Amino acid sequence: MAPPPEQLPDRWLTIPNALSVIRLALVPLFLWLLLGPEADGWALAVLVYSGVSDWADGKIARWLNQASRLGAILDPAADRLYTLATVVAFVLRGIIPLWFALVLVGRDLMVGVCIWVLRRAGFGPPEVTYIGKAATFNLMYAMPLLLIAQGASDFATVVRPFAYAFVVWGSALFVWSGLLYLVQTRAALRASTPAPPPLPFGQTPSAEEVQ
Repeated sequence: MAPPPEQLPDRWLTIPNALSVIRLALVPLFLWLLLGPEADGWALAVLVYSGVSDWADGKIARWLNQASRLGAILDPAADRLYTLATVVAFVLRGIIPLWFALVLVGRDLMVGVCIWVLRRAGFGPPEVTYIGKAATFNLMYAMPLLLIAQGASDFATVVRPFAYAFVVWGSALFVWSGLLYLVQTRAALRASTPAPPPLPFGQTPSAEEVQ
């Protein structure tokens, strides 16, 4: 398990935190670009910045030892908001069906409940698995490619099958990683439950103890 945010240093003015704040501030602009003027090129630029800065702030936090409680909150919050904004915009524009969006959002809600339960039990969030990383990788490429695929150019026609391939694989792995969160949460909670004391020799458990 990763350490809970409470165990990280209480620092605000760090480079990773600044990158996360900028990423968060661009979410409304990103949503407006998709739904207002439908300026997909500019929206794509914001999405690319989000992906690059998400990778960079984690690297910088490790290189400069700038991990913090605020960063542990801002970084996943920005990721979730971009995912939510993209899914909402794509549904409203008819790029993806509603049921598909509900599956992705439902998985995130389930993971959020798991993290909340673990924190109440004194655990940090479950460790990120390779399946989760692969899901993020696929969806990170799927969203920009889906935007490019909306065009009428020959390039958009070539990109379209790759975009849908990334969507299918990324979504399947995304749901799978969510189920692994459930398994990890259950295992952590079971391991933290103290076993009942052994009974004296020759004594059998009562009905209440068996239940």
